[in-house]
Amino acid sequence: MKKMKSLKQKCLVASTLVLFPLAVNAAEDGQAASAAVVKPIVSSESKPKAEGDNIRWEKKYVNVPEGQWTGPRLADGQPDVQGHWSNTVSNHANFTDPQGGIPGDPQGRPPKGTRADRAPSRVSDPADGEIPYQPWARAKQQEFLQYFFNAIKPEYIEPLARCAPAGVPKSFYWHGYEIRQYPGYVVFLFSSGTRVIHLDGKPHLPENIKLWNADSRGHWEGNTLVVDVTNNNGKARFSRTGDFSSENVHIQEKYIFANDGSRYTYQALVTDPTVYTRPWTVTIPARRYTAKDKPNGWHFEVLLNTRDAKGGEPIIERDERICVENNGGFGQGVKH
Repeated sequence: MKKMKSLKQKCLVASTLVLFPLAVNAAEDGQAASAAVVKPIVSSESKPKAEGDNIRWEKKYVNVPEGQWTGPRLADGQPDVQGHWSNTVSNHANFTDPQGGIPGDPQGRPPKGTRADRAPSRVSDPADGEIPYQPWARAKQQEFLQYFFNAIKPEYIEPLARCAPAGVPKSFYWHGYEIRQYPGYVVFLFSSGTRVIHLDGKPHLPENIKLWNADSRGHWEGNTLVVDVTNNNGKARFSRTGDFSSENVHIQEKYIFANDGSRYTYQALVTDPTVYTRPWTVTIPARRYTAKDKPNGWHFEVLLNTRDAKGGEPIIERDERICVENNGGFGQGVKH
C-alpha cells in the first residue's frame, strides 16, 4: 500500500480513456460503431474498490513452454492475446533481486524475507543471476546506486522520474499495461509510453535513429511472438539499482503465451559487447487481468463500468496517467 501511495505522488491519474479496450475488441467483430457511441453509466455503487490481489509477490516464475497456438485467433490469423497484463513478481525497484528492495533505502523498506524466500533474479542466464558487466560498467552501475538517494548530479536521477519512457525491458515490470493487436502490428500501451511491434516485414529503422522504446520487428511462431529489437537510445535504466545497456544493445525477445490466455513468459537475449562480457537472458512472468479482477491501482489500473444501469457487459476503462516531473521522492527532489 505504501508503494501505491508513493505512486500517486509520482503520477496523477487524470482521467479515463474512452472505452478503448472494448472498442478495440468490438472493431474486430464489426461492432465498433455501436461500442464507440455507448456512454457508460458510472455510479458509486458500480465502482469497485481500489484493491485486488497483490500478485506481484509471487515467489516463483511460471514458465510457459513454446508450442502450437490452440487459442482464439484474430481475423488476420494472429493469436488473440489482447487485454491487460502485468508481471507477477515485483516492480522495477531491483532488477536482479525483485523483492529485495533498494540497498541504502533511507525509508527503511525491508526486503521480503530472506533471499531464498524471494523471487529469483530476472537474469535467468548466467546461473548466478547477475548481469555480466564489464568492470567499468559494473562500477558505473554501482555509482548510480550509491547516489540514487542523494542525486547530486542529473545523471543519478532515474529517467523515468522525468517522465521519460521506461524502455526495454523495464516497461514490463513498471505497471500493468495493455496489449492491442491490429493487422500487421502488436501495440503495447504502457503508463510511460507506447511500443509498436511491426509484423509487416519492414526493415529496421536506419541505424542513426535511436528511440527510448527502440525499434521492434516481429513475427509469430505458434504461441510465441518473436521480436528483434534495435535502435535503442541506451538512456533508460532497468531498475532503481541502476542496471543499464548502451545504445549498441541488441535484444531478441520471445513472448510465449499460454493457450488458455492466462499467462505469458517474456524471455529476452541481451547482447551488448560494449557493456557486457557475454550475452545474457532476462525472464519475466506475466499474467492477464480481466473484468473478473478488481482494479488495484498498479497491475490493473482501470475502472469497471457497465453499459446500462441494470448491469450488463462490463466495460474496462483504462486509467490515463499524466507524469509530473521531479515529483516527490521518486525524483529525489532534484531540480535540474
